[in-house]
Amino acid sequence: MDTVALTPSITASRLAYGCWRILGPEGVEPNREREAGARKAVTAAYEAGFTFFDHADVYADGAAEKIFGEVLKQVGGMRERVVITTKCGIRRKATPHPDSPYRYDFSAEHIVKSCEQSLKRLGIETIDIYQLHRPDYLMDPAEVAGAFSQLKQQGKVREFGVSNFKPHQLSLLQQACSFHLIVHQVEISLAKLDCLEDGTLDQCLAKKITPLAWSPLGGGRLAETLPIDINSPEHARRIGLRETLDDIARDYGVSRTIVALAWLMKHPAKIIPIIGSAKPERIREASQAYKLQLSRDEWYRLMEAARGERLP
Repeated sequence: MDTVALTPSITASRLAYGCWRILGPEGVEPNREREAGARKAVTAAYEAGFTFFDHADVYADGAAEKIFGEVLKQVGGMRERVVITTKCGIRRKATPHPDSPYRYDFSAEHIVKSCEQSLKRLGIETIDIYQLHRPDYLMDPAEVAGAFSQLKQQGKVREFGVSNFKPHQLSLLQQACSFHLIVHQVEISLAKLDCLEDGTLDQCLAKKITPLAWSPLGGGRLAETLPIDINSPEHARRIGLRETLDDIARDYGVSRTIVALAWLMKHPAKIIPIIGSAKPERIREASQAYKLQLSRDEWYRLMEAARGERLP
């Protein structure tokens, strides 16, 4: 698979593999069968050329990181060849106290403790990229920068980034940090165009921040031939987008998945889509998306279909 340089010293695959649901849907308890499937999915991704793996401490309440760590030990030389990113900042309801609400926490104490716990579960000494998961309304940029500096100086983290921030929130944090924030993970797809118009991708281009696209297939809606609710006001737009994807996919002899991912990778910000399927055949299929180079006309045909109306 093609690669992209995130920094002069960190190079990763052109697509990333996301470990959010390797153990099944959110809220489902892991069991031996799901754990075996998770190991199989991670191994399939690595064998397909993925060297960029995305985690968070809340994915399966830490079990996803633990399973990935087990695969790292089993596959010789894998740790030296992969880039590992994980996230912190989301705190579950009832933790640590029964009356604690679901919330976000960017306190230095929580950031440092979460990092150390992720390192332990992953079974590694250093996290390549550590991200804040969702903006904390009580964020003190100086406090966050202090925690980041501590983790960097201790050799526990190489680089840092954010996830789901607004451009002004990223700028606020970057002002407080003495080092460059290198990634911004946000939802981007033909089903979610906000980042093209709210300044997120413009900021990434201007500041040399790599965008990581979660849910690049719109939660699977862009890949699957699922029924579309004719009573939905979005019915006509979704049908039009599906038909346009199919037309272009037929022209190239590829799947709708490949076209939808290639549309993201056409952007000059060098968006890295995060593939989330746990099915080895889907993982292998997605790994080929970097080979398709859409024309500018094809890109805009899809953009227009995604909008459901012509551009102004």
